Amino acid sequence: MDNVGWAFVGALIGLVIAAAIAVFVFFALIKGKQSKAERIVRDAEYEAEKIKKNAEIDSKQALLEQKNEAEKEFAKRRQELDKQRNDLSLREQNIDRRDMALIEKENSLEQKENTLNRQIAENQKLTISLNEKVDSIVKELETVAHMTEKEAHDEIIFRVEGKMNQEIAQYMKEREEDAKAEADEKAKMLLSLAISKHAQEVVVERTTNTVALPNDEMKGRIIGREGRNIKVLETLMGVDILIDDTPETITVSCFNPIRREIATKTLEALISDGRIQQARIEEIYNKCKNEVEENIMQAGQDAVFKLGLGRMPKEEIELLGRLKYRTSYGQNGLEHSIEVAQLCGVMAAELGLDQTLAKRAGLLHDIGKALDYEIEGSHVELGAKFAKKYGENPVVINSIESHHGDVPQKSVIAVLVQAADTLSAARPGARSETLEKYIKRLEQLEEITSQFDGVDQAYAMQSGRELRVIVMPDKINDLAAYKMAQDIRDKIESSMTYPGQIKVTVIREYRAVETAK
Repeated sequence: MDNVGWAFVGALIGLVIAAAIAVFVFFALIKGKQSKAERIVRDAEYEAEKIKKNAEIDSKQALLEQKNEAEKEFAKRRQELDKQRNDLSLREQNIDRRDMALIEKENSLEQKENTLNRQIAENQKLTISLNEKVDSIVKELETVAHMTEKEAHDEIIFRVEGKMNQEIAQYMKEREEDAKAEADEKAKMLLSLAISKHAQEVVVERTTNTVALPNDEMKGRIIGREGRNIKVLETLMGVDILIDDTPETITVSCFNPIRREIATKTLEALISDGRIQQARIEEIYNKCKNEVEENIMQAGQDAVFKLGLGRMPKEEIELLGRLKYRTSYGQNGLEHSIEVAQLCGVMAAELGLDQTLAKRAGLLHDIGKALDYEIEGSHVELGAKFAKKYGENPVVINSIESHHGDVPQKSVIAVLVQAADTLSAARPGARSETLEKYIKRLEQLEEITSQFDGVDQAYAMQSGRELRVIVMPDKINDLAAYKMAQDIRDKIESSMTYPGQIKVTVIREYRAVETAK
């Protein structure tokens, strides 16, 4: 064979060997895949069996938990039912006891009614017997004393009246002592009576401002066509504008002194400008509002600077400035607070106390009056709450709370604030009454007191806030002195008009005097 033949044979043998190798590899791969597939199937069967067992375990556990929960819920419901059953049983027992108590009360009331009826009958018999005895006494007096029936009657009345007066005074004193437990309510009642006496003049003074007009034609311009201008003014400023027959005058009425002041300035500016229309009204109002707010801050800062108190919170300075537009019986609130602060500072310096702290307490004692027309509560409560909010010294807070005696005073400075407050308000001319009225009121107090029998001397003291009455000890005993104080009080309340309160003190003093010679 030549080379080509051998080459062909070699190639054919290579193909046969390659084919054999390929067949072997193919069958080996198939066998490997079959064994892998069998292994996967076995693993899957194992996992399925495992999952199945876990599912059975989980289901049994869930059933067990549900059973336990059901048993707990059943036990809880059974306890609730038992509790309800016990409550119903207790209620039934209580109802039975109440029924028994009502039956006993009914029986007791019947017994008391029968007893009262018997007592009424006995009292009627006693009354008849007493009348017979009185008639007998009258006849005896006529026979023994040779007195007429009228004279005997007057003598008996005189003696009985003297005895009854002592008994009445004793009874009133005892009742007054029993009523001390209700002193707060009585004080509130007396305060309301005092307020009602002076409500007219105080309200007019505090809630209205008058604005002068150049002529009566200006009233029509302020009202505007179909009342448009006055509606805008009242709505924007939150006040009532009263236009009546008073010539060249209108009245601004509002309980809020700040709004009243802004409204007054706005009207004065509009009247001066002459252009009264909605756009101009809003422009002037905003301008006057800003001016008043600046004046408030400036007034507060001036007060703090005048007293040398250093820095204070902006809110406190603003409230102090608001007191500039607050009055009490015509006395300016800010000026009163400054005066109280100055008095406290002088007294504290004399006593060697903290002068700055005393001034601060005096200046802030009426700070609540800047809020009492906006927030419900007395100015004492509001002032104390405000002072606590801004971290004021406890001495200052107690001074605010106690300057009207609402709570006990815990420091000497609190006592000084109360004294300075009284001094500032009580001095003649501080509040809205002339010196003539002040003197006349003092004379009237002494005149009323001198009308009572047994009065030796009477003095009006502390600017008419206290009346001291000295009685004759041989004519007036202790019980009669107590009753006289009440009679004088009633007489003053019924016949006089006065600010605040008047304390009546009746003094009975017996002196035995002998001279050695």
